[in-house]
Amino acid sequence: MAERNLNFDELINRKDTDCLKYDFALRRGLPEDVLPLWVADMDFKTSSYIEDALKERVEHGIFGYSESRDRYFNALALWMKRHHEWEIERNWLIKTPGVVFALAMAVKAYTKENDAVLIQQPVYYPFSEVIEDNKRRIVSNDLILGDDERYHIDFDDFEKKIIENDIHLFLLCNPHNPSGRVFTKEELEKIGNICLKHGVIVVSDEIHNDFDFYAKHTVFANIKKEFADISITCTSASKTFNLASVLISNIIIPDQKLRRIFRQEVNAAGISQLSVLGLVATEAAYTHGDEWYYAMKDYVKANIEFVREYVEKNLPGVKMIKGEGTYLVWLDFRGTGIDADELDRRIIYEAKLWLDSGKIFGKTGEGFQRINVAAPRSIIEECLKRLKNILCH
Repeated sequence: MAERNLNFDELINRKDTDCLKYDFALRRGLPEDVLPLWVADMDFKTSSYIEDALKERVEHGIFGYSESRDRYFNALALWMKRHHEWEIERNWLIKTPGVVFALAMAVKAYTKENDAVLIQQPVYYPFSEVIEDNKRRIVSNDLILGDDERYHIDFDDFEKKIIENDIHLFLLCNPHNPSGRVFTKEELEKIGNICLKHGVIVVSDEIHNDFDFYAKHTVFANIKKEFADISITCTSASKTFNLASVLISNIIIPDQKLRRIFRQEVNAAGISQLSVLGLVATEAAYTHGDEWYYAMKDYVKANIEFVREYVEKNLPGVKMIKGEGTYLVWLDFRGTGIDADELDRRIIYEAKLWLDSGKIFGKTGEGFQRINVAAPRSIIEECLKRLKNILCH
């Protein structure tokens, strides 16, 4: 059987499919005809092997309580070893409905109300939500945008924030969303050693780990055993294979005590067996998905290069931040002189685009916009033309 879904230029109509990306603009207070490049899912069909596995399971016609067997873990373990040089053990795995759910469970499991939790803004906005919604305090070690148009970690501030705020939990985003940074092994070692020194648990959101275009992704927990002993690593096939709605993520916790505490919190939330379709899709993805994955990754990388060239030539005052991973492009509009609120207005009501405003990623995101480029090139090109029209008219 050959992979069939390799035409990433194909335009697939997602409207009227209960699609969050395309069908809910009006409900979110936007014009109905906006072109959406916001939420992080792809406009590509997933691997045909996944389609076929799901069809076979659906045709069985019974969807009772289900659990994964050995072949599910084996597929996950082989993928991690093959793509990330990380050998995981079966008892380390806890499955959850999603990574954001896992972040919330970690906040509840390892901190108390009014405790401070450390993040690095501008960062994926649910990081802030799961902290505040659980009555904890946000402390940010803001990433520093350098003259090289890349974000960097202020390690002195990182340690200072831990000490001053009695931090016991740090939410790491690597590859970093929205900046695209794939932190180096050396950067992660510095972070890890500081966390070890001060007794800080690290929840590492590595859901974009398979999108490392310009630098190799390093699994934080795999650097050394001492890091594994303080780590909760959050992964999923959902970003890599466009499976967000099947609701399954793989949370990997080597330390027995941390794992027990986390599992208690998941149990308290009423979660036991997950979707059988999620189990089937993930197993098929990690078993048969390599050909689709590599082809998709090449296509997305070409889209990123296309955006970079277009921005440099056609969008005066705009800079594309130099990231190494994710399919999310982070654009800096501050050089245009347009106020952040006015920029949002022009993008939504004049360009008729639905992007992610930088403001939702923290104060340091004001004046930026996040664009999802995991879409056919024609959609990306149309988006950029619309941006050009509101900047150059």
